[in-house]
Amino acid sequence: MLSSTLTGAAHAADDKRPWLDSALTPDARAEQLVKAMTLDEKIQTVFGYFSTDFESKKYTSPKEGRKDSAGFVPGIERLGLPPQWQADAGVGVATQAASKKPYQRTSLPSGLATTATWNPELAFAGGAMIGGEARKTGFNIMLAGGVNLMREPRNGRNFEYGGEDPLLAGVMVGEQIRGIQSNHMVSTLKHFAFNDQETNRNHVNVKIDDKAGRMSDLLALQIAMERGDPGSVMCAYNRVNGAYACENDYLLNQVLKQDWGFKGYVMSDWGATHSTVPAAINGLDQQSGHPFDKSAYFNEALKEAVVNGHVPQARLDDMVKRITRTMFAHGLVEHPVATPTSDDAGIDFGANGKISQADAEEAIVLLKNSNDLLPLGANVRTIAIIGGHSNVGVMSGGGSAQVYPIGLSPVANEGPAFFPGPMVYHRSSPMQELTARTKAKVVYHDGKDAASAAKLAASSDVAIVFGNQWMAESIDAPDLNLPNKQDALIAAVAKANAKTIVVLQTGGPVVMPWLNNVGAVVEAWYPGTNGGAAIARVLTGEVNPSGRLPATFPASVAQLPRPVIDGDAVTKDENIIEKVATDYNIEGAAVGYKWFDLKGHKPLFPFGYGLSYTSFAYADLSANKSADGAGIDVSFSVKNTGKRDGKAVGQVYVSPAAGGWEAPKRLGGWDKVAVKAGASGNAKVKIDPRLLAMYDSASKTWKIAGGEYIVTLAESAGAKPAATVKVKLDARTLNISGR
Repeated sequence: MLSSTLTGAAHAADDKRPWLDSALTPDARAEQLVKAMTLDEKIQTVFGYFSTDFESKKYTSPKEGRKDSAGFVPGIERLGLPPQWQADAGVGVATQAASKKPYQRTSLPSGLATTATWNPELAFAGGAMIGGEARKTGFNIMLAGGVNLMREPRNGRNFEYGGEDPLLAGVMVGEQIRGIQSNHMVSTLKHFAFNDQETNRNHVNVKIDDKAGRMSDLLALQIAMERGDPGSVMCAYNRVNGAYACENDYLLNQVLKQDWGFKGYVMSDWGATHSTVPAAINGLDQQSGHPFDKSAYFNEALKEAVVNGHVPQARLDDMVKRITRTMFAHGLVEHPVATPTSDDAGIDFGANGKISQADAEEAIVLLKNSNDLLPLGANVRTIAIIGGHSNVGVMSGGGSAQVYPIGLSPVANEGPAFFPGPMVYHRSSPMQELTARTKAKVVYHDGKDAASAAKLAASSDVAIVFGNQWMAESIDAPDLNLPNKQDALIAAVAKANAKTIVVLQTGGPVVMPWLNNVGAVVEAWYPGTNGGAAIARVLTGEVNPSGRLPATFPASVAQLPRPVIDGDAVTKDENIIEKVATDYNIEGAAVGYKWFDLKGHKPLFPFGYGLSYTSFAYADLSANKSADGAGIDVSFSVKNTGKRDGKAVGQVYVSPAAGGWEAPKRLGGWDKVAVKAGASGNAKVKIDPRLLAMYDSASKTWKIAGGEYIVTLAESAGAKPAATVKVKLDARTLNISGR
């Protein structure tokens, strides 16, 4: 049922096609367009194809699609409706692993790294950059916008997401979505919802109460939706309280479309559609990625269901209206993408690499720095660089978000041979960048022989060990230790040289059994295209680290709500629900630092933690009811009391004096302020009323209890408060949006 496609400029409006008049509202245009469409054209619009050849299923992708990409939905030339070209896009324009000639594009640092900057402006800039590359590459839809809270630090996809706090994750990912869509394209918001582990992800049944969900994962998604205005929401693989997410009336109809008033469309994840009639009736608007599903549910089967009355014609019309309204609202018709005429598509990779590098530099978190070992001083004459392939590049995460570097990976044949592998490294060598920035003699050791590496460390002034943890879609980590005996390597090197610096490139939290024996620890995450330069600039002091942890680093898995991940990663029978169920009501809305506070656990490093090469003093904390009486307006000052310019991240936590919340405190907001040495700056935070309330499922409202609230200013969730004040609030009931 493929039609011809539009490749040139958008058609002009005429009497026969009034929906092409851009002066009309997107709703009016979509309504008129739907009336003009045939049944076949409507069905065509709600059914998407995988755009990569699928040899195992003898599937050949549509020739009009972008080669080796995620998806394609045909356009309708007679109506002036362009095709939908979809790119996987967590950190850039991704290419399917099966490609023999992948797109070589700029990669942002991991989503978790971007969140670690606590800088919404960088999130927007990075989104705008990768959206620009996608447009030049011929795509108008990016499958970005991952907001799945870190309930499980071993989750293989944590690196794509925004950490454990709903406010921080929602704001940062929402800004990336907004940046992407500034290019006249659509970004998704995903994965809706509670897709917080990869083990048995295709059918694990997540149990969670409405109240707990609304105050945790759903709040993160809601904030991202409000901030980014995504054109599409991608529903998840897993079940939620028994029903698959992509045919879940509660999630899609009640929460998303009714309560939140979402006007865009819901697309399925690739392989997440399980039916025709239930999926259509319960809120799915577009089936994605045929033939990943067991059947082409939204093609001929949906047409038959509409003709026979099993799916009302009005429902199909609503599905199509949501899709086309989104295309009008985000400029896909007036600003059509062209087919690239060259491999590089005219992209300025140098400029875009700098955008990625700025993100990576602010994302790096300094976790330990004994005796000011960092930044590296001029007296350092010899440096041993050990492990992590740091002589040639920096690590990236695997799976559908994989962006291939210019020149492709300098490290071959590591990790799984097929999806979600192989492992890919970006060609930005920390060793080479460090060599160019210091006068020291730099010697590399691959770290495969711990004794030999320790011997090199002993003969060097400083040893820098790169500890890598490769994480990827479809698999979870077995534990929180660095794999492949790297903990033993670090321990051996640290024993040989007390001035050992550990640079971590990880997909999330890890434990550090060697922590007390090393001099410094730097968390660099997956730092993207120019990651080597970013790491070197932080190590030498050209950049003062200002990243803060977006997630708690546990001391051990025993501290987690589920010390063992639920599921068995083996069971394929989707009908055995209870065998592959996980109970999120254990922690409910107390995710991450809230769980640690509630249980009195002392983490390895708390949420919000991060050191600097300078020091800051906070003062003048003030908190008052907002003008509308619902939220709280907070202000404070910060002074740089050290000798280096730096960026402070003042974090505001809030709690009711009478208690009664899911946890002792919540992050209410933050402000990242650049302050020169010896100077002072001012910060302001506006606390969202929902963060002062408890959700009431019966009335679908947020309820603020009357009484005193404690506003705390601190440098992390586990730090001693810099200041506290109290604010008295009146009892108040807020609508679903918190107003």
